[in-house]
Amino acid sequence: MTLPLLLALPMVLLAVGVYAVIAARPPHGSRQVYSVALAVSTVALIAALAYLASGQAPETLRLPIGLPWLGAHFRLDPLAAFFLIVVNLGSAVASLFALGYGQHETAPERVLPFYPAFLAGMNLVLLADDAFAFLFAWEFMSLSSWALVMAHHQDPANTRAGYLYLVMACFGTLALLLTFGLLAGPDGGYNFDAIRAGQITPGLAALVLALALIGAGSKAGLVPLHVWLPLAHPAAPSHVSALMSGVMTKVAVYGFIRIIFDLLGEPVAWWWGGMVLALGGITAVLGVLYALMQHDLKRLLAYHTVENIGIIFIGLGLALAFQGNQMYASAALALTAALFHVLNHSLFKSLLFLGTGAVLTATGERDMEHLGGLIHPMPYTALAFLIGAAAISALPPLNGFVSEWLTFQAILLSPELPQWLLKFLAPAVGALLALSAALAAACFVKAFGITFLGRPRSPVAAQAKETDRYSLTAMFILAGLCVVAGILPGLVVDGLGPVVGSLNGSVQLTTQHNQPWLTLVPIVDVKSTYNGLLVMLFMAISGTLAALLIHRLASNKVRRGPAWDCGFPDASPATQYTAGSFAQPIRRVFGSVVFQARERVTMPPPGDLRPAKLEVRMRDPVWEIGYAPIATAVVALSSRFNYLQYLTIRRYLGLVFGALVLLLLGMVLWR
Repeated sequence: MTLPLLLALPMVLLAVGVYAVIAARPPHGSRQVYSVALAVSTVALIAALAYLASGQAPETLRLPIGLPWLGAHFRLDPLAAFFLIVVNLGSAVASLFALGYGQHETAPERVLPFYPAFLAGMNLVLLADDAFAFLFAWEFMSLSSWALVMAHHQDPANTRAGYLYLVMACFGTLALLLTFGLLAGPDGGYNFDAIRAGQITPGLAALVLALALIGAGSKAGLVPLHVWLPLAHPAAPSHVSALMSGVMTKVAVYGFIRIIFDLLGEPVAWWWGGMVLALGGITAVLGVLYALMQHDLKRLLAYHTVENIGIIFIGLGLALAFQGNQMYASAALALTAALFHVLNHSLFKSLLFLGTGAVLTATGERDMEHLGGLIHPMPYTALAFLIGAAAISALPPLNGFVSEWLTFQAILLSPELPQWLLKFLAPAVGALLALSAALAAACFVKAFGITFLGRPRSPVAAQAKETDRYSLTAMFILAGLCVVAGILPGLVVDGLGPVVGSLNGSVQLTTQHNQPWLTLVPIVDVKSTYNGLLVMLFMAISGTLAALLIHRLASNKVRRGPAWDCGFPDASPATQYTAGSFAQPIRRVFGSVVFQARERVTMPPPGDLRPAKLEVRMRDPVWEIGYAPIATAVVALSSRFNYLQYLTIRRYLGLVFGALVLLLLGMVLWR
């Protein structure tokens, strides 16, 4: 059976974490820990792939641990198997990358014990089949990842990021605790099978949806619950950042899908889809706008995680809207698009974070303004990063295009919905999705161009060297998977069929691998098709022919002349475009409204040799309106209640007695 094996593997990871505390010492300790993590993740990946491909029935297992008389229940079904593939694929590649990157880690004793524990926690969340096991594994995942965020706690920014992450994680877990309390009902049936068999009123079901959005959305990065993400993800080591951004956020998506599409059951209200759809659209656009304003590579990528989580929730919202109207064929398309993007984002976001880690190792810099020209000393890293940038920008024939194209196909089916609100909302969100895709392309033109092209902007960029072979192998594995998933999307869609069917009343998309030329046909009546293989062949052939014609017809005479650069033939890197230059047009269009951006130019008088200065000030309205007042209120209340710690023993006893009287009075009134 596959389930016992998958449960044994996290125990191996936990044992490795204990070994890292007791016996592992650098430099060989990191190699040992990451090698075992690579092996365990690879075995789990193969086991999950084999289970999903075999079409076996769900497997269940009860262990006599956890709460008395309840035990711990675990289950392996197609949904869990798919997310196990996502988690362990990302874990295996990150561990391979860490075999080289880990040798440069400045605080390995703070990373090695918690890294395998983090992997174990994510796997246990996916296998849990009761509320207690799920929440225990969820908190274990959160705390181990928090410890990794705090690995470099000497930096005050990292300490602040860790504190905010811990607060938001506790808040999200509280919301999930209330969610399972409502699902369990007065009988306390915390086993997922008991929850599935139970009945819940429409009002409580709506409350469960809201709490699940808060609990899972805070971990995934839904706006306005995203404030911790752009701080915590960059604070962690790069291979951990890849896992947190590319993998852990997908565990949060799994939690939402498990609760809403599985445990909550039917009937589904149509307006649920509208609410999730609107949240997804707002999250996608705000995420990419925030990303465009960043000069720090890791913060830019973290904000793009927010954008892609929004795209995933657009698909999930459409699926809920279609299910609420019993349009299960359309819901299958939307669910397939969302799950496909889950896989795609784990691939290209992990690739981009690993590429950023390679740049950080070579230069010690994350600020794009101090980079540039890295394509010459780091050509392989540049190529891998370019593939990831094209994939996340939804350019064909790579995988990011396919899942967003499927999402658009689902949006084009929205006019068939009977509710006028959804008829208007879905196209509006489609416009937001198109805008976010265009802005993402602009953002990664900036990210790749400023980082890898042009001339070096600092001595460390000029002295950079290519990264190690382990890191390059990990990056090119992900780059290859981005290409394969883009040119052969039908195989991925067929693999997602059992997952979609288990969540959608056994309705899934038609089989794709039998289509001629491996064409992707998401809708039965062939309204629209896509063939990634033919697109790639066309691009390769046309590009080759264009290059040959230009080479054949162009003059072979060499002509040299000075480059025109506004009349100042200066080779200084300061004359190049900067990250701020790329962002300025977008900031002037959107920033004055979204970020309340203000620019001030300081121009010295004639004869003054000081340089002119451009100062840009931006505000985060989500933080200032939503979170800053709460933080201020908490501090004010805490200071008011601070005197309680200085009470005498008599006053403490009186306080306890008064609280007891109030509790007894409350019980009497309740009866």
